Amino acid sequence: MIVAEVILWIVLAYLSMGVAIGAPFVCSGVAKVDPSAKGASWLFRLLILPGCVALWPLILRRWLGAAKGGKQA
Repeated sequence: MIVAEVILWIVLAYLSMGVAIGAPFVCSGVAKVDPSAKGASWLFRLLILPGCVALWPLILRRWLGAAKGGKQA
């Protein structure tokens, strides 16, 4: 039972970080990473939110790279 609880806490922590990074990214950061997303509708932003939550380490890396002025692959 303890193993299942540890796995559940790890998944919860990962998803919490994903929401904490994905929500601000969808609101303002997506336009900095992808200029063609500037002025995108809220429906588009709502559609990409689950992917941002799931892939938050990659999103954070790209977002920080765009903030520094370089392109992160």
